[in-house]
Amino acid sequence: MPMAPTVLTARALLLDMDGTLVNSDAVVERVWRRWADRHGLDGDEVMKVVHGRQGYASMAVLLPGRPMEQNHADNARMLAEETADMDGVVAIEGAGEFLESLRVQGVPHALVTSADVALSTARMGAAGLSMPELRITAESVGASKPDPEGFLKGAAELGVAPEECVVFEDSGAGISAGRSAGMRVVGVGGRARVHRPDVVVSDLREVRVEAVGGGGVRLYVG
Repeated sequence: MPMAPTVLTARALLLDMDGTLVNSDAVVERVWRRWADRHGLDGDEVMKVVHGRQGYASMAVLLPGRPMEQNHADNARMLAEETADMDGVVAIEGAGEFLESLRVQGVPHALVTSADVALSTARMGAAGLSMPELRITAESVGASKPDPEGFLKGAAELGVAPEECVVFEDSGAGISAGRSAGMRVVGVGGRARVHRPDVVVSDLREVRVEAVGGGGVRLYVG
């Protein structure tokens, strides 16, 4: 007998991009494994760290003795590499329909991503997904996930209290950021499961959104 879906109520949704709306794993693997080789690091260990964070923040974890200005310079080069490589970038199953349902029903939502404007524009376009009107990108914040700044900024710009937001995330860093912001978190995909979000779905086909009276939204998850 199928389990009943989990029902969450909120006033706004905050959506990560990579791994949540867009499957960019092929590019991320290529770019970061090349970086790992250049620095004599184990590629598998590097891949455990990089999801969800801005590049410079991942580098700070992986090369703790390196000056931060080198990490920022390296990060700029990595972003350029990633933005030029859209091979294998596709939408997460159900993402297009999910975003369209938010738009049609007028549900307040924002993209909150560790990518910059150029990379987020390129990846959402490559995946055939419409860009939310509000996006919080790398340029918008001073601290990378797992810091909650991006999610708190998204909530503030939507005019919604943090506790009335639901975050959609796939990575440990992102789930931690959402929790630290005082928000409930829907984990998307297998990577999310080990970080114990409030509820987990395989992809966005398992989420149904219903706008309700008074500006609220009801989520049927699972």
